[in-house]
Amino acid sequence: MTLLLPAAQPPNHDVIALVTNSVHSPHTKRAYRDAILCFLCWYRESQMPGFSKATVQRYRCNLEERHLAPSSIKVRLAAIRRLASEMADNGLLDPLSASGIEKVRGPSRRGVRLGNWLTLPQVEELLSLPKNDTVIGKRDRALLALLIGAGLRRAEAAALTFDHIQQREGRWVIVDLVGKHERVRTVPIPGWCKVAIDVWADSIELHSGRVLRSLNRAGRISGPALTGEAIFLIVKSYGVRMNVTISPHDLRRTFAKLAHKGRAALEQIQFSLGHESIVTTEAYIGARQDLSQAPCDVLGIDV
Repeated sequence: MTLLLPAAQPPNHDVIALVTNSVHSPHTKRAYRDAILCFLCWYRESQMPGFSKATVQRYRCNLEERHLAPSSIKVRLAAIRRLASEMADNGLLDPLSASGIEKVRGPSRRGVRLGNWLTLPQVEELLSLPKNDTVIGKRDRALLALLIGAGLRRAEAAALTFDHIQQREGRWVIVDLVGKHERVRTVPIPGWCKVAIDVWADSIELHSGRVLRSLNRAGRISGPALTGEAIFLIVKSYGVRMNVTISPHDLRRTFAKLAHKGRAALEQIQFSLGHESIVTTEAYIGARQDLSQAPCDVLGIDV
C-alpha cells in the first residue's frame, strides 16, 4: 500500500480499511463499507473502466436509473469520495484523479421530510403495552420510557449506565451522555421515566453497569446489554401490536414534537436531543410546517 496506483486500477478490499478507520461511528463504518463493496461489484461488472471522475459519474447515473432514494445515493457517493481522498492521502491514487472524484455530488433534494411520530394518545397506549407483571415487560417499559421521555437515540439507550442517572438541581437527569459525533450532553428525564427504570432495576436487583440488558425467555439476564438492533426490533414489535410502523427514531421525534407542543423552548429541545444545529431540531418538530393550522385551512373557499 505504498505504491502509487494509476487511476485505471480499482480500489481493493484492503484499501476499504482506510475509509472505515477514518470515521468513528459504527453505523457510518458499516454504511461506507457496504457502499464501497457495492461500487466494487458494479466496477467489476463494467470491465473496470478506471477509478476516475467519469467512472463515478457513470455509477451515479446507474444508481439513479435503479431509482434509489436521493439519500441512499448521497451516502454511496460520500463513501466513494472518502475512498478517493484516503487513497490520495496514502499515495495510492493520483491527487488530480481524487480531486475530480470528490467533485461528484449526489442528486439535490429540496425541502424537509416530515418524518413519523406518535400522538399523545398513541404514546400512552404504547407505554401501557408492556406487561408490568413480567421482567421482560418491565424492561421494555423502561426502554420505551427512555426513548420517549428523554429522546435518546437507540445507541445512546444501549450504552446508558446507572452511573449516568443522577440528581441535579432537584431533578433526575442523564449526565455526561456521549452522543453522535462524540458530543457530550446532559438530558433531563421526567419522573415517570425514572420510576419505570427503578421498577425494572428492582425486579432483577440490578443497580450498576448497563441499564438495559438482554433477557432470555425466562426473564433472566442473558447478555451484558441490549444492542441497538435489539432495541429496534423491540420497538418495532410493539408498533405491530398497535398496528403502526414505528422505529426508535420515531419515538425520538415524538419526544421533540410533544415537547414543542407543550411550549418547551426550541433551544432546550435542541440541548436534550444533542443537535449541533437548531435547524436539525426544527426539522424534527416540523417548526416550519404546522399541520394543525395549515395555510389551506384559511383559504375561505366554500365548496
